[in-house]
Amino acid sequence: LRNRIASVKATQKITKAMQMVAAAKLRRAQQSAEAARPYAARMTKVLANLAAAYAGRPGAPALLAGTGRDQVHLLVVATGDRGLCGAFNTTVARLARDHANRLIAEGK
Repeated sequence: LRNRIASVKATQKITKAMQMVAAAKLRRAQQSAEAARPYAARMTKVLANLAAAYAGRPGAPALLAGTGRDQVHLLVVATGDRGLCGAFNTTVARLARDHANRLIAEGK
């Protein structure tokens, strides 16, 4: 019985430590996501301004001016170019490919 109690207490300590590590990782991930928010907002604004500049212009590239149909989508994929970001780039490319395949499957 004593051994069982000691084992349970040891397991509780390990579980508590794991929870603390997970909480720290979650906080770090939330801070990273929050730090990326201004970048995403600015990127959205830049793309919207670019599309607005070409809207209705004769001879404008169809990728920028649009076709006027909801069935056509443009995916702009940006990856990192700093060191040791290969896994990040692979994940971004995979997610973009998955999204494109989903749009194609929906007939868009």
